[in-house]
Amino acid sequence: MSLLRSWVESANAPDHPFPLNNLPCGVFSLEDEPRCGMAIGDFILDLAALEEEGVIALPGGSLLDVPFWNEVMEAGPAVWADLRAQVTGLLAEGSASRAEVEPHLVPRAGATLHLPFLVSEYTDFYAGRNHAFNVGTMFRGAENALPPNWLHIPIGYNGRASSVVVSGTPVRRPWGQVKGPDDAVPRFAPSARFDIELEMGAVVGQPSTHGQPVTVAEADEMIFGYVLLNDWSARDIQAWEYQPLGPFQAKATATTISPWIVMKAALEPFRTSTPAREKPLLPYLQEPRPMLYDIALEVGLTPEGGAETVIARTNYAEMYYSAPQQLAHHTTSGCAMNVGDLLGSGTISGPTKDARGSLLELSWGGKEPFPVAGGTRSFIQDNDTLTLRGQCKGDGYTIGFGECTGKVIPALADPYAR
Repeated sequence: MSLLRSWVESANAPDHPFPLNNLPCGVFSLEDEPRCGMAIGDFILDLAALEEEGVIALPGGSLLDVPFWNEVMEAGPAVWADLRAQVTGLLAEGSASRAEVEPHLVPRAGATLHLPFLVSEYTDFYAGRNHAFNVGTMFRGAENALPPNWLHIPIGYNGRASSVVVSGTPVRRPWGQVKGPDDAVPRFAPSARFDIELEMGAVVGQPSTHGQPVTVAEADEMIFGYVLLNDWSARDIQAWEYQPLGPFQAKATATTISPWIVMKAALEPFRTSTPAREKPLLPYLQEPRPMLYDIALEVGLTPEGGAETVIARTNYAEMYYSAPQQLAHHTTSGCAMNVGDLLGSGTISGPTKDARGSLLELSWGGKEPFPVAGGTRSFIQDNDTLTLRGQCKGDGYTIGFGECTGKVIPALADPYAR
């Protein structure tokens, strides 16, 4: 597919993240209530206003008069396709509707962006082979790096929806129980080994039935779109608490997502297959067609008052398990998936040192500090800003996700002071 030209001229630049081919879904506000919109070039198209005026009409009545995309998602894939087709026609070069649509373009630079959907539940996976091997090597040695089940099953854990926040939300350094190797007892302290995880998030747009598993193909049809996702991680809290049941408070501080949901339809030209299997997967996990996407990813770290250093570059295609595989496995117990569920891919690391998607890997557990502007890092320092970016490169166009950014602010001096 080549660039779809729009009368919104900024959308036609080959490196712009929001061409007509993209049309990602978000929620924005100026000085009024948050509203649903789509990004196009340097603007946001106010879809709520267009629906109010009857320029856009969707089956089932008003779906865009609320400040979240859940009602559109619930309406199903046929409505998703209908909406994209209508907006594409309105914004296409030569459209007869320009005069009635143009007044509803809002400059992105002046808008506040909000969580684009109501997060029902959140599940995080551990499905990147390079990341799992690196972390396992640090703690168990290369010969025992991957747990025996890892090549057979997408490992995950149920997280918490309440701490999912939109890009730009400050993240306060957490307190928790930590215990060093030479400590006799644990202590309660701010995390000193605070970290990121570079992930993609799959947004579930259709529910499944309780007690009824879905296939990988069915799971793919249930996904509305994808966001960038940073699962902030307190490694010292995690080291003390994670056995035997896995992460808990170490992963409960915040999960930051990008403000735009890139619909699956925009990603279709970039489908790619998961890596060759080292062990055959059971039939229910086998993919009927390519289920990953070629999405180039990077992480930038900016110290307070300093310049940004890009500390990692990798690709979503490095994942060992795709989001449809993860979703399908999630339902095998009969667990029902809901509209607005969010699935974190797991940390996306490549095979080289500069492609590692966490500071834990980049500094090899803190033993090998890496350079950033003005110094070095092993883990995140107070007032550091971490930014995730992702893009797909098409024929004369780019599909972008918007930045996924968070600044780490100092821990409370006394978290129980009232």
